[in-house]
Amino acid sequence: MNYFLYAILGIAPSVIWLLFYLHKDVHPEPKRTILLVFLGGALMGPIALLFQFFIMSALAPSSPWPTLFASFSQNNYLFFLNIVAFAPLSEELLKYLVVRWRVLKNPDFDEPLDVMIYLIVSALGFAATENLLNIFLMPNVTLQLAFSQATIRFLSATLLHALASGILGYFIACSFLNLKRKNFIVLIGFSLAVLLHGFYNYLAWLFVSDKTFALIIALLLIAMAGLVSWQFRDLKKHLSICKIR
Repeated sequence: MNYFLYAILGIAPSVIWLLFYLHKDVHPEPKRTILLVFLGGALMGPIALLFQFFIMSALAPSSPWPTLFASFSQNNYLFFLNIVAFAPLSEELLKYLVVRWRVLKNPDFDEPLDVMIYLIVSALGFAATENLLNIFLMPNVTLQLAFSQATIRFLSATLLHALASGILGYFIACSFLNLKRKNFIVLIGFSLAVLLHGFYNYLAWLFVSDKTFALIIALLLIAMAGLVSWQFRDLKKHLSICKIR
């Protein structure tokens, strides 16, 4: 019974934010497509983890797999590279690939706002897998600890994933409205999403040893939420896209 409750607590943060952002879409997307994108994002969680282990094993070939992460943690330079570069880069790319594969060639994708919605959905699926792993891999986990962890991640990591991917989605939407500079606009958006994601990871790393960084993390998330909110309003001003390819 407890495992079932742990699973609910792991998924709940993503589902709550999913309902919040779907409410912002005045022309709701097909439920089947939303579900497939969410599940696609969730499947990317283990793939991102494997990718990061592959990168770490390439940088620290002498470390055995069972102690690879611990070995990386002891090397501040390599650990810093992983949390601010490799992890954000791989995660933002994988979340985007779900939407590119499942949505961007779909006839249901007919408005600039759609791409922001779908990137956020993919990100929340990804975050759901992270949350589940975080709870189930927690030593001596209890319902109280699982609930506490779910609450913290609802207000931090889960929201971060949604906001970073939402920002990227805005730039992709803008690229369809300016085809001559499409690749450049997407690159700017992707770079910004990775940069903000990496900065958050760095602050979270510092927070482990100094709780005063909680305020800076909160300010970063508030600023990102404000930006995403403005981006939603801006895209709502645009008419439906007649040609997106």
